[in-house]
Amino acid sequence: MSAATATPTPAVPLGGGRLRPPWTTTRVALTVIAAGFGAGVIWSFGRVGLSLSTLIDGLSDMRRLFGEMLPPDFAGIDRGQVLELTLDTFFIALLGTVLAVGVSFPVAFLAARNTSPHPAAFYAGRAVIVSARAIPDLVFALVFVRAFGIGVLPGVLAIGLHAVGMVGKLFADAVEQIDEGPREAIVATGASPLQVLSSGVLPQVTPSFIGTAMYRLDINFRTATILGFVGAGGIGLLLDLYKGSLRYDLMLAVTAFVVVTVIVVEWASAQVRRTVLGGETVGRPSLLQRIVGRRPGRAPQPLGPEPSGAATTEVAFDHEKLRPPWTTERVRLATFGAIGLVLVVIAQWWTDVSFLDVVTSSGEILSLLGRLVPTDLDWFTPDIREALVETLALGFAATFLGVLVALPLGFLAARNVAPARWVYAAARYLVVVVRAVPELIIAVVFVAAVGLGPFPGVMALAVGTVGFATKLFADAIEEVSPGPREGVTSTGATRVQESSTGVLTQAMPALVGHTLYMLDINIRSSVIVGIVGAGGVGYYLIQAQKQLRWDTIGGIMLVVFGVVFAIELISTWVRRRLI
Repeated sequence: MSAATATPTPAVPLGGGRLRPPWTTTRVALTVIAAGFGAGVIWSFGRVGLSLSTLIDGLSDMRRLFGEMLPPDFAGIDRGQVLELTLDTFFIALLGTVLAVGVSFPVAFLAARNTSPHPAAFYAGRAVIVSARAIPDLVFALVFVRAFGIGVLPGVLAIGLHAVGMVGKLFADAVEQIDEGPREAIVATGASPLQVLSSGVLPQVTPSFIGTAMYRLDINFRTATILGFVGAGGIGLLLDLYKGSLRYDLMLAVTAFVVVTVIVVEWASAQVRRTVLGGETVGRPSLLQRIVGRRPGRAPQPLGPEPSGAATTEVAFDHEKLRPPWTTERVRLATFGAIGLVLVVIAQWWTDVSFLDVVTSSGEILSLLGRLVPTDLDWFTPDIREALVETLALGFAATFLGVLVALPLGFLAARNVAPARWVYAAARYLVVVVRAVPELIIAVVFVAAVGLGPFPGVMALAVGTVGFATKLFADAIEEVSPGPREGVTSTGATRVQESSTGVLTQAMPALVGHTLYMLDINIRSSVIVGIVGAGGVGYYLIQAQKQLRWDTIGGIMLVVFGVVFAIELISTWVRRRLI
C-alpha cells in the first residue's frame, strides 16, 4: 500500500489520561485478597479494642515494667542450674528433630505425587502432615504432660510430632522437584520400587533433607525454651518460676541467656546448611555435589572407548568399589555426621529418654489422641465461641501491625536495595535478635505490664511477626529482577520511586503470599499466648487440660484447624497462581 493511500494513524493524546494496567486475573485476585485482609484488620481492631490510645497507654506501662526489670539480676541466678536446663532444652530440641525426621521420611514419599504408590496413600500422607502442622506444639505438650507427667519425654514428643507438619511438607516438596531422568533410567532396568527410591531419588534429595533438618533444629530450640511453661522440661520451667514469683529482673537475666544461646544455635545451624547446600552463591555446587564430582549445569562425561593410542586400564568391578575421594568437603561432611550422631547419643544419655520409650508408649499415645475427638457439641459453649472469635481477631491485628513494620525493615535488610552495607547488616542482626525471643516470653512481659486481655497477645504476636516476616520480605526483595529497577533508575527517579515502582511491584505477589502465611502462623500462635492470659482460647485449653476434658481440647483444635486450613488453601493458591 502506498504512502498516499495508507490509513492515517490517529494521534494518541498521551497527556489526556493515565495509562493503567489491565484488570488481569492476577490483579483482581490481589485486589480481592487485599480488600478481604483489610476488612479483617478493621474488624479485628474493633473486636480486641485496639486503638492509638491503647497503644500509647501500653507503651507507658511497658516503660514502668522495664524500670522494674532493668538491670537484669545476673548475680541472682544459679548459673549451674541455668546451664543444666539449657542443655535439657537443646537435647529436647535435638531428639524432637530426630523424631520428626524419622516420621517424616516415610511420610514424605507417601505424600509426594511422583513416589506415592496410590492416591489413597498420597492423601493419607498429606493428611498426617497438615494435621501435625495445625496442632501447636504447646497443645501437644499439654496432652503429653497429662499422659506421662512432668519431664523431658512430653517435650520431645510435642516438638517431634508438631515438626512433622513442616519437615514432612518440605521433604515431600523436595521429592516432587527431583530430576525424573535418573529415576526413569533406573526404572527401565527393572529395579524394584525400593531400589528406585534408594538409587534414583534419595541421592538427589539428601542435601535438601539435611538442610531442612538443620533449619528445623534451629526452630525447635526456640520452641523448646517455652515448653517448660506447661511442665515439659527445659529452661521454660525456670522462666515460669520467676514469672510466678514476679522476679522480672531474674526472668530478664535468664531470657538474655536464652537469646544468646538461640543465636549461637542458629548460627551453627546456618553454617552447616551453608556448607552442605553450597551457600548462597548462584551456581555454586553443594558439598554433596562436589564430593561426587558433579557441577550444576554440567552434564556427566559420556562413557566410551579411550582415544586412539591411549592406554586402557581394566577395572575389576566385581572386586573393587568406586569411591569418591576424601576431599576437604567430604571430610567436613563426615565430621558433621559424626558430631550429630555423638550428640544424639549424649542427648539420650543426658535426658534418659530413648526412642524405645516412644515406641512402647505408642499405644497409649494413640489412645490419648483418640480421646481428643469430640463426640458431641457440648464443649462448644458461648464462652469458648467468643474466645475462638477473639483468637481469629488476634491473628489479623497482629499480622497487620507486624507487616506494617516488617515491610520497610525488609527493604533495609535486602542486600540489593539497602542504602548502605552497614544498614543491611544492622537490619539483619536486628531480625535475628527479635526472632530469638519466643512469642510466649514476650506475651508474659506484656501481660505483666498491661494486665490480662487481648492487647498483650496482639503486641507479642506483632513483635514475633516483625522478626519472621522481615526475613521473608527481604529474601523476596533480593530475588527481584534488576532490569526494571535499572530502567526506572535511568529516568532519574529517586530511591523511593525506584523501590516503589521497580522493586515493590515485582515483589508484591510474594509479599502477599508471605503475609497470608504469617496470618496462618499467628492464628495458631494466638492459641499459645492465651495460655499466659494474653487473650484468645488458650485459657480454656489450660482449664480443659486440668479438668481432663479432652473433647474440649480436641474440639477447639478442630475449629482452629479448619480456619488455618482455609487460609492455607488461599495462600497456596496465591503462591501457585501469582508468584
